Amino acid sequence: MLAQTEAGVWPVAEVASAQPRAWYRRAVAFTLRNLKQDVENIGSVFDGPQDLEFRAATKELELEQSALTYQRVPPGYRFPFGHTHKSQEEVYLVVGGSGRMKVDDEIVEIKEWDAVRVPAGAWRGYEASSRGLEILIIGAPNLGQGIREDVHGQRDWWTD
Repeated sequence: MLAQTEAGVWPVAEVASAQPRAWYRRAVAFTLRNLKQDVENIGSVFDGPQDLEFRAATKELELEQSALTYQRVPPGYRFPFGHTHKSQEEVYLVVGGSGRMKVDDEIVEIKEWDAVRVPAGAWRGYEASSRGLEILIIGAPNLGQGIREDVHGQRDWWTD
């Protein structure tokens, strides 16, 4: 059975009689990964506390146009490095806890579901409150193998 939609004609995979609309099936290449189970925690390379999590999921998700990282910063801890990118814009989405983020010379309070866009060229760093901080970082464009040429980091960049 075929169904006509604005996007074209698609084979109908399932029509749920209890639901007001049909679900359409089409071939889409996608990747499914569990960030906690399928992506290696490389937090230890940052010389921080043992429970610092840093999971760079770009390669595992086979992302072509963007990048994705999950980080969990333990309560009361400041991530030890600030960094900047020549060409990559990033969005920091707080998915748990709260803390503070420094972008260039400005410090802002961040809480669950806050999103902070950081343009290329701006320095950034973050720290967790007493509740800890969980963030997803979405970057674009995907830098692929050229990430080392695009990023510049500095240990203890944020001091007060």
